[in-house]
Amino acid sequence: MTFTVAPMRSAEGERIGWTTEDAGLGALRTERGNLPLERLDVRAVVTGLVGRVVLTTGFVNSHDTALEATYVFPLPDRAAVTGMRMTAGGRTVEAELKERAEARQSYDEAIAAGRRASIVEEERPDVFTMRVGNIPAGERVTVELSLVGPLVFEDGAATFRFPLVVAPRYVPGTPLPGPSAGDGHAQDTDLVPDASRITPPVLLPGFPNPVRLAIGVEIDPAGLELGEVRSSLHTVAAEGNTVTVAPGERVDRDFVLRLAYAGNSSAAVCVPDPDHTGEGTYQLTVLPPEPATAVRPRDVVLLLDRSGSMSGWKMVAARRAAARIVDTLTEDDTFAVLTFDDRVERPAELGAGLATATDRHRFRAVEHLARVQARGGTEMVEPLREGLRLLADADAERDPVLVLVTDGQVGNEDQLLRDIAPMINRTRVHAVGIDTAVNAGFLGRLAARGAGRCELVESEDRLDEAMTHIQRRIGAPVITDVVVAPESGLPKQPSAIYPGVPLVAFGRYRGTAPDTITVHGRTRDGADWREAVAVRQHEEPAVRAQWARAALRDLEDRYATGDRAVEPEIVRTSLRFGVLCRFTAFVAVDERVVSDGEVHRVVQPVEQPAGWEMPVPHFAAPGGALPGGPFAAAPSAMGFGAPPSPAAPPVAPWAAAGRTRGRGRPEAPRMMPTRVPVSGPAPVPDDSAELREIAAVEASRLEQDAARPAWERRELLADLASRLGTLVAGGQGPVHEPLRRLVEELTAGGDVDELWQRARQVLREVAEQATAPQRRRSFWR
Repeated sequence: MTFTVAPMRSAEGERIGWTTEDAGLGALRTERGNLPLERLDVRAVVTGLVGRVVLTTGFVNSHDTALEATYVFPLPDRAAVTGMRMTAGGRTVEAELKERAEARQSYDEAIAAGRRASIVEEERPDVFTMRVGNIPAGERVTVELSLVGPLVFEDGAATFRFPLVVAPRYVPGTPLPGPSAGDGHAQDTDLVPDASRITPPVLLPGFPNPVRLAIGVEIDPAGLELGEVRSSLHTVAAEGNTVTVAPGERVDRDFVLRLAYAGNSSAAVCVPDPDHTGEGTYQLTVLPPEPATAVRPRDVVLLLDRSGSMSGWKMVAARRAAARIVDTLTEDDTFAVLTFDDRVERPAELGAGLATATDRHRFRAVEHLARVQARGGTEMVEPLREGLRLLADADAERDPVLVLVTDGQVGNEDQLLRDIAPMINRTRVHAVGIDTAVNAGFLGRLAARGAGRCELVESEDRLDEAMTHIQRRIGAPVITDVVVAPESGLPKQPSAIYPGVPLVAFGRYRGTAPDTITVHGRTRDGADWREAVAVRQHEEPAVRAQWARAALRDLEDRYATGDRAVEPEIVRTSLRFGVLCRFTAFVAVDERVVSDGEVHRVVQPVEQPAGWEMPVPHFAAPGGALPGGPFAAAPSAMGFGAPPSPAAPPVAPWAAAGRTRGRGRPEAPRMMPTRVPVSGPAPVPDDSAELREIAAVEASRLEQDAARPAWERRELLADLASRLGTLVAGGQGPVHEPLRRLVEELTAGGDVDELWQRARQVLREVAEQATAPQRRRSFWR
């Protein structure tokens, strides 16, 4: 359908207080103002190592008809969502937690009846969808979510991390027939059947800040000695014990606050259930002992993600991180280095198996890593399988270790966990996540499956500190075979204790709370280890919610790996403890009828993650009809979520997401068909103007790279041919033909200097052709 906008009367504008000063990225700028997400407000209270958060989303409808807004957003993957409320028109409605199908039915019936309603659903442990429907013209609606979660603590510092943007994710697999399950840009596939629910429209860069962001964190050390407090990615101000984000900060990267604590000690807390059923929840924190023996020999496989989403600073940081890991090895260790995108490569000098970590071999590995540049799609299944296969036959006296360095931006998390879980066995899997908006949920689940650690690096400034932690962890737990008593079969408890990282375990007990909780394990030299921690009673509800969230994550991982029988248990646990999960949803319905049930749907675009190198997409319609408005890109047009075309060379699905060849300049985007209105024929885009622009950019690059060595220029020409081949495939016209002939010449090969000059000539000629006016296109889905 076509979406038309009627002018707003001045009285309406004054009533909702809109301006057009900040219209742009993330909003629909029209004569009626911005639409629909207006503000995000994060209010957190950190007490010791527990964080409580109230997230407030504010929506405004500046149109003359009722609106339904959809917003895909992240939350901390280990936080428990325990409550929701909707406020509009002077009325506040508390949400109910229901089974997901029942909640959707309640929501849909309310919308059809013209009543206000909102619903929040979990798509991934750290990705959620909020829908707010029947927002009357000129009205504001706020939705509050209540969360509680633990802070990660290691080496004397706790980390409060709150994600703010869902980064684009690579979606492998074959597109499914029929309509998609959601409103995202990616098509649902056989490997990611809900891809359209986790890929919100991506916004064009360079526009003013569209969403007012406010973050305030109140810090109560709870008896611990608080030292320095640092914010990694946002500018903050401190007043008393409260830290606030400076005005004007963008919703394009995680908020990361580090708190230096001293005086942490072992502790155990038991919290009886409020319904007095004779059951309760415990939380145990145990400091690691000092290692008494040397590290055992290790078999280490390093997997480095070189896909297109890793371009820019992330690729530089990933190479440094991988090289640092190689440098930690000794001649008692063996290792392999695998770099991957949509293919897996390794240093030729190291052979096909594990090589002894001699000085020569480590040098060859680092030399290989130094040449790695970002390119294709994130096909992660095969490298994980290959790495685990290399470690499958590790000797009992050696520690098998797999280290994955990546941003984790994949959509097929469930498939990955399902396929590799049976292969992990003794291998410890560590993950190093590098991004300002890292997929922490997936990397945390992967490390938990492999009894390893997950370290997140949000900036190059944090890399050295993070790598110091990782170097201490790799294959070197001080206590293994950890058992906590009283036992709790749900969730699976940690099985190892690492240097500098306290053991934090949750469990359930029946009857009277125990006087002590005991931890058993083995030291590196095989000796028995035991510590008993005295229990104190407490009424802290956060302990119960955190146990439930951990239990649900464990059950959901079992479901993802093929154990479908646990679904009823997941639902029962979620509803009993009031914690949101994949199979439940919070829904709030106002009984007041405010519209006739006819609503216009808008999908809220999300910001381009900070540090991602992304060119302006070609299918962003100035008329403003792609979901979210004129500044919302259709990332399917940029190659997000789409597998490589079978008719073309293996071009990276991330190529248009701004991948670079390590020189800080984004490559030309791939042109791919975007999804168009559900009725009427799809217009055929005239992309001649776009191709001329691309040719100008490519010609400029050739000019800048003319002094590079012949072997490198040959690789650049092959890469150029691959990109141009995809752009001109199937197209006809005076611009397409010279580019198509150039692709044929570059593919045939020959003298690199002649081909280089020929490419420059053709690209300049194409770029200098007269530019025809480009038609404006307005789509509404």
